[in-house]
Amino acid sequence: MRQRPAPQHDHEVTHPTVDTELRFAALLYRYLFFDWLFADMTKATNLFERHAAWQHNKKMCRYLPTYLRRWAVITALAIGLGCLFEQMLKINMVAACFFSCSCITLTGMLVISVLWIFLSSPEVS
Repeated sequence: MRQRPAPQHDHEVTHPTVDTELRFAALLYRYLFFDWLFADMTKATNLFERHAAWQHNKKMCRYLPTYLRRWAVITALAIGLGCLFEQMLKINMVAACFFSCSCITLTGMLVISVLWIFLSSPEVS
């Protein structure tokens, strides 16, 4: 019977399991959604924490155009696939699903745009 050599480091040998899938899901979530970048101002207990959260959110708004571009690509793909299924393949139900998806992503783009404009505008005294 052959023995397996002991690992050289104190770390355990890990194999791809459900944990890897969860990491991929978290990575995909962070690639598409931006809420993890911003601080929750409602959890601030005093004025200083609220101000710090506001300043943090204003600094992080510079990443919103990146998310806007990602959602624009998804919207364009959904519209393109909807047109492909409707015009070329004549499968209207699948086309309706893609067009519905494009409406949802277009709404997401609108939300991202409003947040970006709101957070990047200079403060009025």
